[in-house]
Amino acid sequence: MPQSLIVLVLLGSSLIALLLVLFARREAAAERAAARNEASMLREEAQQRLAEVKRREEHSLQREKDAASDQRNAQQYARSLEERAAVVVRDEKRLARERALIEDERAAALAAVARTTVEEARAELASHLAGRAAADAEVELRRLEKRTQATAEHRAREILVEAMQRQAAASSAEHATTWIDLPSEEMKGRIIGREGRNIRAFEALTGVTVIVEEGVNAVQLSCFDPARREIAEVTLAALVEDGRIQPQRVEAAYARAVAGSFQRHRGAGLDALSAAGVSGVTTEIVDVLGRLRLRTSYGQNVLAHLVETSQIAADIAAALGADVEVARRGALLHDLGKAFSHEQAGTHAALGARFAADHGEDPAVVNAIAAHHEEVPATSLEAVIVQVADAISASRPGARREDLDAYVTRMENLERLVLAHHGVTRVLAMAAGREVRVVVEPDEIDDAGTQALARTIAEHISKDFTFPGEIKVTVIRELRADAIAG
Repeated sequence: MPQSLIVLVLLGSSLIALLLVLFARREAAAERAAARNEASMLREEAQQRLAEVKRREEHSLQREKDAASDQRNAQQYARSLEERAAVVVRDEKRLARERALIEDERAAALAAVARTTVEEARAELASHLAGRAAADAEVELRRLEKRTQATAEHRAREILVEAMQRQAAASSAEHATTWIDLPSEEMKGRIIGREGRNIRAFEALTGVTVIVEEGVNAVQLSCFDPARREIAEVTLAALVEDGRIQPQRVEAAYARAVAGSFQRHRGAGLDALSAAGVSGVTTEIVDVLGRLRLRTSYGQNVLAHLVETSQIAADIAAALGADVEVARRGALLHDLGKAFSHEQAGTHAALGARFAADHGEDPAVVNAIAAHHEEVPATSLEAVIVQVADAISASRPGARREDLDAYVTRMENLERLVLAHHGVTRVLAMAAGREVRVVVEPDEIDDAGTQALARTIAEHISKDFTFPGEIKVTVIRELRADAIAG
């Protein structure tokens, strides 16, 4: 190998070794620097931890000092309270001794003045104090009674006003007329009939006056008896709907109207139960209740009055915490006896209570019915509520009209007076009492006797019945003979 090549190889090896040494030194320096940095960080973290531990130790020491100070203060305060309590106890004992001494001296002085012993003086003083206490208590009791009464009256007025406002009803009373609307003006001519035969047949059969006015597309039915007026209304409505009006059809429609009265009664009774919110009533009571739809009291419809009274009683009972259902039921049935009071002896309250009891009503409801006019004592709060609700419904403005009731009574007396004559089977007071139509039994009164009977009745009315103007008496004798061709 040439010497120059050897030199080059040796020189290259030296350079490589030198580079390796330099690289090793550089890595060692970098590692030393990293170690120094890590050591510095560890020292800083250790210093921070040491500082935190020192702070905690200082805080703990301060808390211990504070706790020790608080304990010393609490002990001092407790000793102070004990000392004060001891002083209070000593003062109380001293005051008790002084009070006893003063009482003894006062009792001795009183005994010396009154020349009594100490025991007698104490007894007299106790009696005097007891008397004064009783008088003061009586005065306070009277004051509380007056305040309670005033509060109760105010609350009672609030309850009554609230019940009346909730059940505000129409203020119109029942009248003695009914309007029937007509589909056309031409229907008036059919109702009157040729030479008035249809209207005469209608009035003679129903006992209701038909008033036909010009310019009004309706006719008016006038009668003091609501039952006759209602049947006439149903009859005429059926005739107007059919359109064919003649005496025979009038009789047929009238017969159907009379036969349907029972169903109309029952329907009205069921409607009243629904409006009042009452259930579980027997069919017999429903039928009797429905009959009251045609009864009035001082112009007020009795069935409408019962429904209104039931609603008012329920509101009052709810406000007072009473039995709402008993009050509602008793109020709805309280005038039940008016359906047959004109047929049986006794007051309507007693008759209604007996009828309700016979048909399974609760004793509390029966007592509410019987006691609503105070004929028997009220045995429950609900019975008193029924009395109050009845008075509210009857006394509200416009609910009743005494003049209408007097008019109905006058017409009934007129019919009763004429009905007492021999041979008379039916009496119809019409045209507000200005005409009386008398139907007689044809087997007992002949044609010649009708004129004599008319004069006799007219004389009887003139003698025993007070009336303004004139009353026309018409006696009707009708003999019918029917046969069927087979």
